[in-house]
Amino acid sequence: MTAPTPPHMAENKTTLVVLDADPPPRLGRLTGRVRIEHADESTLASLLPSADVLLVWDFASHAVRHAWPGEGPRPRWVHTASAGVDHLMCPELAESDTVVTNARGVFDQPIAEYVAALVLAMAKDLPRTWELQRAREWRHRESQRVAGTRACVVGSGPIGRAIVQTLKALGITTALVGRTPRSGIHGPGELDRLMARADWVVSVAPLTDETYGMFDARRFGLMQPSARFINVGRGQLVVEDALAEALSKHWIAGAALDVFEREPLTPESPLWDIPGLIVSPHMSGDTIGWRDELGTQFVELYERWEAGEPLPNVVDKQRGYVPGS
Repeated sequence: MTAPTPPHMAENKTTLVVLDADPPPRLGRLTGRVRIEHADESTLASLLPSADVLLVWDFASHAVRHAWPGEGPRPRWVHTASAGVDHLMCPELAESDTVVTNARGVFDQPIAEYVAALVLAMAKDLPRTWELQRAREWRHRESQRVAGTRACVVGSGPIGRAIVQTLKALGITTALVGRTPRSGIHGPGELDRLMARADWVVSVAPLTDETYGMFDARRFGLMQPSARFINVGRGQLVVEDALAEALSKHWIAGAALDVFEREPLTPESPLWDIPGLIVSPHMSGDTIGWRDELGTQFVELYERWEAGEPLPNVVDKQRGYVPGS
């Protein structure tokens, strides 16, 4: 895709607005070359008309969605330091000429490793082992062998493909489900059949109108009583009450959620106490140094944009993800 047109007049510095989160991004080589304005939810709307580029560093914020429909010019390019774009997309942005890019490539292998760790933890009953250790109780148990089991990975982007490769290394037979069937990827019409025979169902799909709430009571009812469910995609893919019921009634053997419909999960949430559920705070892709990787990626993208070169990671704003990824 053709890059958005950068400013070419030397006397005019590009204005980069950063929707901040703590800690702020390290922008290295851009220091002094670019006029940088820092925004939060209260100031973003007033800064958007003067911005050439918007960096959504606070990828948990919905400020862009609320501020974008206002009056005045809008940035020609928006980059979000996340794989998902649902937090910023609104009809006005989707229908505009603004190019949107994401952080594809930074999180693929870390999330795949995290999923593998969850699979092994549940198969080997590690949460129970830690509980028994704290209770100073010696209780021998048998655990599950993962080699030879089946996994259904839902979401065929780079993260989903990395998960497939990592699970295959453990000897797990893996089926990948995507929006469109093609070589090596099953279509959504086969999801029910694949879930019904899987030992592990891993959700890493993007959030779209078609995927919202896709894992509901009907689909959990399809799974084997010995199967486990893992969600490292978007929280809104899962009907949380339905998952809680499936676990409480032993329709499935266990689950792990790293993402939730509303974050952070409040102390009052019943999900903390659901038997067989592992809760983690949206950390599956966050390895040591991940913020520096995100900052470096943006600087490299900016320099391509500044040079008028095509940008990678361009999101199809109607679909909500990078096509062909």
